[in-house]
Amino acid sequence: MNNVRRMTGRTLNYHEVGATRLGPLPDGYHHLHHTERIGRGRADFEAAGTAVTTWRTHRESGARVRATAARAERGVRLEVSAGAGPLRVSAPCEVIWTAYEKDRTGFAYGTLAGHPECGEESFVVAIRDDGSVWFTVMAFSRPAAWYTRLAGPLVPAAQKWYARRLGHTLRRITTG
Repeated sequence: MNNVRRMTGRTLNYHEVGATRLGPLPDGYHHLHHTERIGRGRADFEAAGTAVTTWRTHRESGARVRATAARAERGVRLEVSAGAGPLRVSAPCEVIWTAYEKDRTGFAYGTLAGHPECGEESFVVAIRDDGSVWFTVMAFSRPAAWYTRLAGPLVPAAQKWYARRLGHTLRRITTG
């Protein structure tokens, strides 16, 4: 938890807070929009919503998550990290909105100072009228560290890969 405590004084490092909820995504950023079907019925929707908002989807996709709360709520600080040893990249974030609704569950986090990118990313599960359950990752980001600027087009490709990985993980969690 030391890393989470170190995030306490940090502030969001971008201005367009909430754009993943209200849209449109702001100009000047790379945009990511990934949607995939992950299940069917209310039970799959509930399981997926719980997995997303308790960090389980991220953890089972290979990320380490340290958070100030067990569930996504506005103001919760977290650090998401991936990689190993000297190649581990840590990303401090803050939950900026949540949705705990009848047909929609999820949250978005914004990047804090010290994050390798600046921007916002949302993770939302929705059940449609036909009973199908869908997972959407929506984000806008741009480099905030020398190494993400240097990586250039590899970063958006890695973000798209990770969004797909989250979707596959969530499908496995919900359908057993």
